[in-house]
Amino acid sequence: MKVAVIDINGKETGRKADLSDAVFGIEPNDHAVYLDVKQYLANQRQGTHKAKERAEIVGSTRKIKKQKGTGTARAGSIKSPIFKGGGRVFGPRPRNYSFKLNKNLKRLARKSALSIKANDKAITVVEDFTFDTIKTKNFTAVLKSLGLENKKSLFVLAESNKNVYLSSRNFKGSEVITASELSTYKILNANSVILLEGSLKGIEMNLSK
Repeated sequence: MKVAVIDINGKETGRKADLSDAVFGIEPNDHAVYLDVKQYLANQRQGTHKAKERAEIVGSTRKIKKQKGTGTARAGSIKSPIFKGGGRVFGPRPRNYSFKLNKNLKRLARKSALSIKANDKAITVVEDFTFDTIKTKNFTAVLKSLGLENKKSLFVLAESNKNVYLSSRNFKGSEVITASELSTYKILNANSVILLEGSLKGIEMNLSK
């Protein structure tokens, strides 16, 4: 698949990038995508939720009323879940929500996500760039030139670039990552995926194993 390479001003450079069909042109596997996104979201959960159960409530152990003759149900503890201030029945406990997926499935999911974006014409290849200083307006100018001011965008760099990364941090709708940090969730969560020319080799190398 051939894609025109543009510069940060949105103009064509006259070059074309060759996107591997083995990575950007496969038949998407929806179930692999589902599992990988599910795992990503599960890993974001802290799992620190906790409610006190009956044994953890601090309170009197006195029997609150006599056993018989009241005309109501027996009650032996103020900590009972049926009373206000009592413990909670089967309340949430701290737990780990993460689960394991094998590498081949995760690789298939990322290739499927990239193929979906390629089919939707949502992948743009931009020649490598950097900023001399850390300034938000530098990144603003790039977004305007590429028509991405009001869209969720994902910029994929070949390697870490401090100036570009820090210049983009004020934009909630845009994220800058390296090729090694690419995930199925981040690909699908963006309206446009911007691949820097130098990142293509790393992406294809990581996903063609």
